[in-house]
Amino acid sequence: MKRAVVVMAVAAVLAAGCGKQQEQPAGTQAKAPAAAKVKITLSGAWALYPMAVKWAEEYQKLNPNIRVGVSAGGAGKGMTDALAGAVDLGMVSREINQAEKDKGAWWVSVVKDAVLPTMNGANPAMAAIALRGLTRDEFRGIWVTTQQTNWSVFAQDATPNNIHVYTRSDACGAAETWAKYLGANQEDLKGTGVFGDPGLAEAVRKDPLAIGFNNLNFAYELKTGKPIQGIRVVPIDINGNQKIDPEENFYGTLQDTAKAIADGRYPLPPARALHLVSNGKPAKKEVVEFLRWVLTDGQKFVMESGYINLPEEKIAEELKKLD
Repeated sequence: MKRAVVVMAVAAVLAAGCGKQQEQPAGTQAKAPAAAKVKITLSGAWALYPMAVKWAEEYQKLNPNIRVGVSAGGAGKGMTDALAGAVDLGMVSREINQAEKDKGAWWVSVVKDAVLPTMNGANPAMAAIALRGLTRDEFRGIWVTTQQTNWSVFAQDATPNNIHVYTRSDACGAAETWAKYLGANQEDLKGTGVFGDPGLAEAVRKDPLAIGFNNLNFAYELKTGKPIQGIRVVPIDINGNQKIDPEENFYGTLQDTAKAIADGRYPLPPARALHLVSNGKPAKKEVVEFLRWVLTDGQKFVMESGYINLPEEKIAEELKKLD
């Protein structure tokens, strides 16, 4: 009988406990579920990749609820991904063509850089070319018409050696911009095709007889400002007098070259603006705010990242697109 009473009492307590939420111990609170992070995705041009990575890092510090993912692959991939809606923003390092505009391409220009002709630093003709440079027509003779095939043409006392010409295998802004400077299209550029900026730089670095082209940040070391080991920028003889005059001699460091691009001494093209592209104006407010930050506070990271700021009036013009 006593046992039955105890069992009934325990059952009553348990039943009462099941009917209400269990209380937290004094001084504690239930943890709310973590808020899901909003993701902003970018893909495309190698030229803009280092800058975009820096922006992503800094923006996420200020906005821990935002995750910015950046991947490279060439300007062609950036444009394709943006128009298909596969990413929020495509990184494009060339002019936006009419066909892309007709498909809905919307963009803001964010920074400026340039494509630079490069050669191997151990090339026997390097010393002579550093003094005389190459003209636009001579570059065209190497990549487009193939009239120039031997280094001895540019360095009379050099041992005759064939020029090993390299270009990009992927649809990219660097090749399109370099081709435009030569009065051609990317498809017209002759040479061994190599994927990506890092790949092309490495091909030139390994081949003593190589010539190629790279975006600014893949021709120089960011930390030291010096040319990447084994690579030298080929000076452009802009006035065609077969020598590099003092006003054309600005390739020693990243900082000197960037200054020449900014003040217009380096030709446009191959200098150019870089863009972030979407299919129509972004509907996601987080993407618009990210772009606004890039064009305002984000600009303070441009020079330290090896790029050139756009003029203030151009920045104001781009900001109006976000209103």
